[in-house]
Amino acid sequence: MFSIIGLILSLGLIMFLAYKGYSTIITAPIIALLTLIVTTGFKSHLMASYTEVYMSGFASFVKNYFPLFMTGALFAVLMEKANYAKSISHFITERLGRDKAILSIVLSGALLTYGGVSLFVVAFISYPIARTLFKEADIPKRLIPGCIALGSFTFTMTAIPGSPEIQNVIPMKYFGTDAFAAPMIGIIASLLMLGLGMLYLTNQAKKARLNGEGYGNHIEKESEIVDIKELPNIFISIFPILIIFTANIFFSKIYYPLIDGTYLEKFNTTLSSVSGTWSVIISIVIADLFLVITNFKKIKNIKRVLNEGVNNSFLPLLNSSAIVGYGSVIKSLAVFSTIQNFVFNISPNPIISEALSVNLICGLTASASGGLTITLDALAPTYLKMASTLGISPQILHRIASLACGGLDTLPHNGAVITTLAICGLTHKDSYKDIFITSVVIPIVVTAIIVIGVSLSVYI
Repeated sequence: MFSIIGLILSLGLIMFLAYKGYSTIITAPIIALLTLIVTTGFKSHLMASYTEVYMSGFASFVKNYFPLFMTGALFAVLMEKANYAKSISHFITERLGRDKAILSIVLSGALLTYGGVSLFVVAFISYPIARTLFKEADIPKRLIPGCIALGSFTFTMTAIPGSPEIQNVIPMKYFGTDAFAAPMIGIIASLLMLGLGMLYLTNQAKKARLNGEGYGNHIEKESEIVDIKELPNIFISIFPILIIFTANIFFSKIYYPLIDGTYLEKFNTTLSSVSGTWSVIISIVIADLFLVITNFKKIKNIKRVLNEGVNNSFLPLLNSSAIVGYGSVIKSLAVFSTIQNFVFNISPNPIISEALSVNLICGLTASASGGLTITLDALAPTYLKMASTLGISPQILHRIASLACGGLDTLPHNGAVITTLAICGLTHKDSYKDIFITSVVIPIVVTAIIVIGVSLSVYI
């Protein structure tokens, strides 16, 4: 019991410090070692735990996902500098009409994240357009973060088949799947999240209108204004996204299934465990090359832009790696086995157990990618074994794990939440309620519906 209390205090402390703005790169190893002292006493070998346990988990995440973070960050900055991302957002808003400002921002954010643009970058791109549209429609500015969250933090991150976002990529390694795993489940979950989210946001806008609440008086930065006249053609703008989508399908569904992967035995891996990740990496690289070649003269100082993209990948990668390193230390504690047994005892159904454990760990770490990796590192082999006994496809395990990581991860101290609110010039008091409903409550409800539905189909 004392160990569990110590673990809860440890998790509470890391959440509190993250909420206060302290970097997890600094706090995660310190709190991990303090947790060792509290739960095991001073008999623990702190330096060995740091260099051999914490750093092993940290380095493992970097090894597995640095190429994805780097190529994705390059894609995001190239799309931004070429004005392709702004063109996509503007096109959607113009086609839907200014009176559908909420739907416009949600769909533009969804298209950008589905195209591989980091959700951190989407907030920078979407806010200036959202500000203009909401002001014209006299919709409260406080609803903008909720719209960005619905379009970027939910279904395109975890549910929709083919998404190159890291939360949809991580399960591939553990289940031997690809980005299109369990497509029907993903599509149904996406439609539910989008539908419920739009219902909530439009209802909030309607209530505000009835109460006489308009956009509000806010000091805006002039630099945030978008020059619409300089935006490129929409067909050119979406082409890099189409490249990622089609190339991903080709490599994951056609090319790699035909390849003899026996040569990978000397690398201690199998083709099924890496082909999904390879497909996404290659697809994004092709899109990056297309953007560089076609915009070489247009983008001033291409070297600086490329360096910016690479640098942009470091902080989110290291933050996630720090959380995974912290999780590695937690996994080494005897109390972790107690927690693991508790999760397993909730239900013999691996789908229910997986959904609960992924959501719980992601909530405790405030990181979808970090929490997902920690959980699957520890429990994926067990879930695969349980699923095999019940005839449950690894694709279903992939989709449930991905869906579950997009619930409790978006608590107040989540990095994306803090970044989005800062970009919009709003506070948690102003807008977190809408973020909480759209990116925590609704995804959890949808995941529960999917889990119940899949479980019934398995057991009936």
